[in-house]
Amino acid sequence: MNPPLNQKSNNLSSRPWFVGTICLFLALSVWIVFGQTRHHQFVNFDDNAIVYENPEVSQGLSLHAVAWAFTHTVVGNWNPLTILSHQLDCQLYGLHPVGHHLTNVFLHGLTAILLFLVLQNMTGALWRSALVAAIFAIHPLRVESVAWVAERKDVLSGLFFMLTLWAYGGYVEKFKIQNSKFKVYYGLALLFFALGLMAKPMLVTLPFVLLLLDYWPLRRMDTAPANRITALIYEKIPFLVLSVADCLVTVLAQGKAADTIAHLSLGSRLGNALESYAAYLGQMFFPVGLAAYYPHPGKDLLVWKVVLSAFILLTVSAGVVAWRRKYPVLLIGWLWYLGMLVPAIGLVQVGSMARADRYTYLPQIGLYVMVVWGLAECCARWRWRNAILGPLAAAVLAVLMMGASIQTSYWQDSVTLWTRTLACTSKNLPAHNNLGNAFLTKRLLAQAGDQFAAALKINPDFAPACNNFGLVLARQGKLDEAIPYYQRALRLNPDDPETYFNLANSLADQGKIPEAIAQFERAIQLRPDYAEAHDNLALALAFTGKQAEAVPHFERAIALQQDGAAIRYNLGNAWAAQGKLPEAIGQYLKAIHFKPDYVEAYDNLANALATLGRPAEAIPNYERALQLKPDDLEAHYNLGRELAVIGRVGEGRQHLQQALQLAVAQNNTAAAKTIRTQLETPPFVPEHN
Repeated sequence: MNPPLNQKSNNLSSRPWFVGTICLFLALSVWIVFGQTRHHQFVNFDDNAIVYENPEVSQGLSLHAVAWAFTHTVVGNWNPLTILSHQLDCQLYGLHPVGHHLTNVFLHGLTAILLFLVLQNMTGALWRSALVAAIFAIHPLRVESVAWVAERKDVLSGLFFMLTLWAYGGYVEKFKIQNSKFKVYYGLALLFFALGLMAKPMLVTLPFVLLLLDYWPLRRMDTAPANRITALIYEKIPFLVLSVADCLVTVLAQGKAADTIAHLSLGSRLGNALESYAAYLGQMFFPVGLAAYYPHPGKDLLVWKVVLSAFILLTVSAGVVAWRRKYPVLLIGWLWYLGMLVPAIGLVQVGSMARADRYTYLPQIGLYVMVVWGLAECCARWRWRNAILGPLAAAVLAVLMMGASIQTSYWQDSVTLWTRTLACTSKNLPAHNNLGNAFLTKRLLAQAGDQFAAALKINPDFAPACNNFGLVLARQGKLDEAIPYYQRALRLNPDDPETYFNLANSLADQGKIPEAIAQFERAIQLRPDYAEAHDNLALALAFTGKQAEAVPHFERAIALQQDGAAIRYNLGNAWAAQGKLPEAIGQYLKAIHFKPDYVEAYDNLANALATLGRPAEAIPNYERALQLKPDDLEAHYNLGRELAVIGRVGEGRQHLQQALQLAVAQNNTAAAKTIRTQLETPPFVPEHN
């Protein structure tokens, strides 16, 4: 049996330098495994929707951004504290992945250290606490939570979970000696819990965990009268209120996602839950074949797997109940595991996955405590236990570290991630689709098409693959074949703005501008902050001569995508078409600021300045355009004319002659005729003529 709270079991635990050494070891272990993520990229698995394609996040922190984080959901989740952390990363590091990854690593390392300190303080068992924290820190099942930027909510909520336990331990300690500071610690526990819920709702079971800790190791229920146990429950009511409130918010936020496969019967969901509990248990001991996405078996659940899973769970449950008095840690660890997984076990199905490695982030701590303490208690009377258990623990940690390092390497980019996922799973629609998207981003159209075709072979009614296969065909120039895929995707999912956007682009490429405009408008109606749709709609409107209608959409696109050089260039063209040249010049200058090698912007800026009768300002911009693109026919022609205006006729004639040579080489007879006419008129006519 372990000593009560703060009763130290050995002298080492009372030496700060030794505790500090263990903390340093945990930090180094986390860095050895996860430090490699500093070389990793973002992946196309919610990183885009949450970070690099989300203008409210990617533009960094501001009062507007903070308000947005608290009033909006992202990917079906309300976790404002997590969004604020992403906004802060974007403020500090921009969209360079290294900073975002290192934040995850830092938070995870800090969480592991706090786990060690909390366990050591509550139990007085130094080495057991250290081993539990080390396993937690480097287990391969932690990889998804740490190496995936979008899963920041795990490591952030984990940090506040540990801080809540620390504050609760302080509260219990002060309460026992009737120190008035116990109220402060209780308030801190509530505050940290509230912050943790705003990072990820998985923490709603924390009041249950606090009751477990009251039983062991805090032993607040030992020989306690019934009214004392009731008081302990009442003590958790403020925590329960926060949990219930967060559950309601989560249900509202995930309403649509929860309906993804709502047709599944309760039996199917319960069967998958049992199988998931057993699978997580097995992966704790044999963490192989881990994948970023495990497809839900739906109605294809194998009965024998469900029965075997139920048998395993019942057997373990019966064992820990039978040994609860002699080894209470076994019961507490098991209930911690079972209870904390309830929100994510699939009884209320969200999405189409069967389970996820990230769901084990906090729940499996219960299993680690159960195994480490249970093994130590069973071997307590072994004469050679230290000689055996010490090397065994070191070997286990070494194997886990190696496995976690390998697993982390699979998250280096989207292609590697989804290729590995497909190697570990079968009939994985999202994996095929996401791998196809990764190839599409790299312009590997054939490979992308193969993946989308594979997804459609599994399920012809998978709307994202229909849309993406259409996009591949469109980029291959097969517009007539692409459009039916878009239309099919919209029949399956009529509320997808991206499909309307892609359909609009294909229609515009076919010259069907009015039809394209209608589709762009529908995309914007569904997603008002769709910067690319605003930009392309504005281009379509400008093409039809509706420059005044185009300007507000260009401006909206700029507001959403502040570093967009092309959008500013397009807005400049719209202003120029309306004769508002000063406004056009302002936009061309901003476009050049964001893209210093923007040849077309230099050309049009120079044209606007020349039209305003400012040749001295126009000439350097034409010259800059020619430095970037020496064969720019129009720049040579226009520069030649402007040089003549300021009296540099000889230089101007040279540029006109170069323009003529380019026109002849390009078989541009109309341009060649215009240039010859210009050369045959003053001031380019030679004086002797």
